[in-house]
Order: sequence, then C-alpha cells, then structure tokens
Amino acid sequence: MATQQGTIDFLLDQLSAAGRVTARKMFGEYCVYLAGKPVGFVCDDQLFLKPTPEGRGLIPKPTEGFPYPGAKPYLLITPDAWDEREWLCQLVRTTADALPEPKPAKPRKPKA
Repeated sequence: MATQQGTIDFLLDQLSAAGRVTARKMFGEYCVYLAGKPVGFVCDDQLFLKPTPEGRGLIPKPTEGFPYPGAKPYLLITPDAWDEREWLCQLVRTTADALPEPKPAKPRKPKA
C-alpha cells in the first residue's frame, strides 16, 4: 500500500514550524528532508525517522520498524503522535541536528 498524498500534506503541515521540511517521492513512497538533509521516510502512511540517540531520548517508548524490505531499523512514529505538533517538530529538528551533513553529489559525466 503506497502512501497517500493526503498523509504527506498533513505531515508537512504539522512539521512546518520545524524549518524547511520537504518530501520527495521515491519508489512510490517518500523521503522527508529538513533543510535538504534526509531525516526519514514515509512508507505505508507511517513516519520512519533515522535512529539517533538524541531522537530516541525524546520518545517515551521508542518503537522500531522497517520502512521497506531490507532496510535497517528506523524509529517508527505512528500517526497518532503526529498531532503533537511541537513535539514532532522538536523530534525532527533534533534528529537532523544529530545527523552528519550529506555528502555533495558527484557531477554526472556526459554520455558519449
């Protein structure tokens, strides 16, 4: 079951106070970015954040899940927790701050 557009719209609205939050469609699901830094995925209408000790410390009872087959475990943030806008924004900002900066993309070589 692919993530519905309404789910992404609601989640991005809830995270609007966190900063420049965007989502990019990938393989029928979405990658969530804060200021250009990937912080998690939305798969099957569920939010999976990259696991960091700092983010884990903000979750009363952390639950892990797998956003897609073969993935490493991520922190599963169920939709019932999305209504807590301030907490959710803080969690996403804290996760982003704990993650390293993404490596710059290598320029593509032109085809011969």
